[in-house]
Order: sequence, then structure tokens, then C-alpha cells
Amino acid sequence: MKATRRRVAILGAAATSVVAGVALLPNWSAGAAVVDDPTVDARTKATFQRLADAVFTDRTDALVTGAQGDRSKPLTNGFSGDVKLSSGTARTEDAALSTLGERKDKLAKAGEKYSKATTTVTLNATRVTGRTAKAAVTETTTLTYAQTRGNAPKSTGFQARHELTFKADRQGNWQLTTIRDTDQGGLAVNTLSKPTPTVKVTTADDTMPNAKRAATTWNPPAVPKTGTTYDYKAMAAYAEKYVYSYNKDYPDFNNHTAGGDCTNFVSQSLKAGGWKHVPGYVYDYTKWFGNADIQSDSFVGVNEWSWFAQNSKRTTPLANVYQLEVGDVLQMDFDRDGSKDHTMIVTAKSNGMPYLTYHSNNTLRKSLSSIIMQNPNSYYYAYRT
Repeated sequence: MKATRRRVAILGAAATSVVAGVALLPNWSAGAAVVDDPTVDARTKATFQRLADAVFTDRTDALVTGAQGDRSKPLTNGFSGDVKLSSGTARTEDAALSTLGERKDKLAKAGEKYSKATTTVTLNATRVTGRTAKAAVTETTTLTYAQTRGNAPKSTGFQARHELTFKADRQGNWQLTTIRDTDQGGLAVNTLSKPTPTVKVTTADDTMPNAKRAATTWNPPAVPKTGTTYDYKAMAAYAEKYVYSYNKDYPDFNNHTAGGDCTNFVSQSLKAGGWKHVPGYVYDYTKWFGNADIQSDSFVGVNEWSWFAQNSKRTTPLANVYQLEVGDVLQMDFDRDGSKDHTMIVTAKSNGMPYLTYHSNNTLRKSLSSIIMQNPNSYYYAYRT
């Protein structure tokens, strides 16, 4: 469903914790037994889903119209629908909306504006234990770029997974207390930046090929692609076809204990454009192969892919991230600890701006400027494929 704009409302001091107009677990009382899915009633599930929809819609809308609400009034301490935010979560969301509104203004100065947005939330699972409920949801958001020129993408979008924690008081009134992002890899455009690392540690093994960091300054000298037989359009087409789904010919590593699906997804895209298997031992970073049954570490691992790409000479480093072209690969070290964390592929470029597509979370045609603005403290590595 689509939530209406600014459904997270400011309540006065007289507001109570009663959930208006909703019957939540009619027999709920202190010491109630654990209720596991699917026995949680449908109305309660719908309540959780509606609040999640409203929260994430508000975040996205802040990137289009700026943060809403009167900041001179008390901070948000409730929800105008069927279930409330706790006071702490409301303060956190209020601050997040303010930050996202500031990001909107910074993006506009860099030439990127959004004209509209849609957000829907799907409830995947609910688990209730005592007076605590956990809800797993998937957010799907599309933002339309304003004033696009030439062959620039018309929109960007993503799917992100979250876990919401709700607490009920002894009267059975629910409050949302925690929102946790469960994807591994990149950030959704309507989430906040990762904190600046306080400790710099170099952990890279000196025996492995060490990729060169790329600058992030705007408008560097162009580096056109020459002398290659790879099909870059096929790489981009594959990535955009499977950005919100998973090719059954390969395993899905999203939310996997070994890490996210980002490098596995990029490797599939490169293979679709002509990269050939190099069979061998799965742990040997000089080998590269992947199918439904077996994958080399270099096919699915962020650092291992970098080692293979450099050792095999299938890639060359780019001095600046804005030199990336369609089919090129960008990696990030979020916390600057010497170990790379995320892999993305360029699926469009217009007016000097690369647009990245990736898994974990699943994101389509996100502008490079938006990525850098959201991750200003990360290290970047750009690969010409």
C-alpha cells in the first residue's frame, strides 16, 4: 500500500498511548503466551505494515519536498494512525527527516533533484514473544529524477529490508521502538550515512594485489573505453533485469551469513557481457567461476573479486570515480579498515554522471554523486572492465 505524506504526526501533551480504533490481539494481557506467525491476527499485522509504510514514506518524501512539520513544536511522540512510535524512536525519526531534508538541498546544489516518489512496504513475517513483536518488512521505493536531459535515467529505486521491534504495554497498546536495516552492503538513498570511523586499520594482506584508491572530485578528464571485446550493454541489461529479483541459475546470498549478494550479482553481470570462467580451486583468487552449484571466492567475495580482477588484467584502475563508464565496477571500503565492503556496476552514464546498480540492498540506477554524498568518509576503488 501507499502511505499518505507525513503520517507521522505531532501529538500534544495530552496524547495517550492508546491505539486508536484498532483491536490488537483481543486477549492480550500481561504474561500472555508467545504467539508465533501465522497465528498473529491479520489486523495486527496490517497495523505494523501501515506504520512501517508511513515511516519509510516520510523518509523518502523528505528527499523530494524536504522535512515536514513544525520543528518549533515538541518532537514527534506519536503516530496519527493505528499504532504509535515510542518517544525515542520518534525523536530519532524526526532527526532523520531533518538530515534527509538537508541532503535534498545538497543534492539540488549538485544538480540532482527528485520530482516525485512512491514507497510501498510489504510485511514478510511477524513473530510475537510476550509483549515484544518483531516484524520483517521489505520497502520498495522509486524516485523520479527531475529535469533529466538526453539519455539520463528517468528514475532510481531500491528494495530494502528492515526489522521493526514493537513493544506492548499491559493494556495491549503497541509502540514501535526500534528500526534495524538488515541488508548487507550499500545504503538505501533514504537512510543516513554510516558514522565516521574513529580508527584506521590496514588489514590487507601484502601478498594480494592492492587496488588503488580513486579520487571523488567532480569532472575529471574523461577516459573512454577502447580495444575491448566485452558487451557492456549486455552487462547493464542483465543487472537492471535482475536488480529486484534473483536469477535461479545462481545462489542468492542476500542476508547470508557469508555476506551480501553484491559481488555475486556483479560477477553475473560481467559474465553476461563476456567474462569467461577460469576454473580451478574455489579458494584460489586467480580463478573465477560461478553457477548454481559452485562459486569461486572471487565470484562472490568483495576483496577476492578485486584480487582476481587485478591479477587477471581484466580490469585496470581508474584515477577518479567519475571516469567510470557503463560496465565498469565500483567498490567501497565503508570504514576505511583496508578491507572492501561493497561492489556495484555502472548501468548508465549521462552528462558525466555514472549511475550504479547493485544488490544488498537492491538498487537501480543510483547516481554516483548521491552515493558519495551519503558515504563521504568511505574509500572508493574504480575498475575499468
